[in-house]
Amino acid sequence: MMTFMDPLDLVQLTALMNRTSGRPDIVVGLLDGPVVMNHPDLEGGNIRQISGSLAGTCAQVNSAACAHGTFVAGILSAKRGSAAPAICPGCTLLVRPIFSETIPRGEPLPSTTPEELATAIIECIAAGARVINLSSAFAHPSSKSERALEEALDHAARRGVLVVAAAGNQGTLGSSAITRHPWVIPVAACDRRGGPLDQSNLGHSIGRRGLRAPGDAIASLGIDSQPLTSGGTSVAAPFVTGAIALLWSEFPSTTAPEMRVAITQIHAPRRATVVPPLLDAWAAYEARRSSVHARG
Repeated sequence: MMTFMDPLDLVQLTALMNRTSGRPDIVVGLLDGPVVMNHPDLEGGNIRQISGSLAGTCAQVNSAACAHGTFVAGILSAKRGSAAPAICPGCTLLVRPIFSETIPRGEPLPSTTPEELATAIIECIAAGARVINLSSAFAHPSSKSERALEEALDHAARRGVLVVAAAGNQGTLGSSAITRHPWVIPVAACDRRGGPLDQSNLGHSIGRRGLRAPGDAIASLGIDSQPLTSGGTSVAAPFVTGAIALLWSEFPSTTAPEMRVAITQIHAPRRATVVPPLLDAWAAYEARRSSVHARG
């Protein structure tokens, strides 16, 4: 008989969430759609906005961009006890929209350009983000625009800002300009048993440096105050981002390379698989605690 686990229990987040809801000085950059700021399960939270070229709040509450941004924000920052996972509501969420609201709800997920994404990454770093969540697809990438994105990711590495990115939902074997970057932590989606979803992209860079996280029938915040259920790698990525934010809340002096090793388990023997390991937030916590105690 197959066992279907609660998503938070599956990746050992429950115990860590019982220890902390996060600290406001740990800033999480959300590069996604705009967010319904007056949602009852987000109101009063530590949420800031960088509007950039797009509005930070929802102008069209029926847009796919607004629905996606609000859903992911709920996974990270909803009030504890809401329908959403609500991993790190005590942290500061920095919303920087990269999806336009011009595509109606029900249409395919809106996309961004590599140039816009690069600009958003740099702006989030300047605003104090310590970890950035990317759940995005590209429109019309080019070698020139992808170079700008690579430079922005290099900048994140130099500044010690971790970047967590959805692996993509095309069900392909390969990589993108984001997931192949050596600093990025790519996230594949898994089902309630921990196995990779058929739609989740996999590949050597994803297998070597990435993680699996829950992306099957996840409940979070809808734009009309009713819970919404969704899935895929866009949903899986914030589980990893939220875990990192909680770990940094517990161990604020941890460097970005140390955190990356703890969360991805890349200190283990070199991986040869295209399927990354399952996120284990509590193992990462234990690894950091042991390291801190060893330093005395």
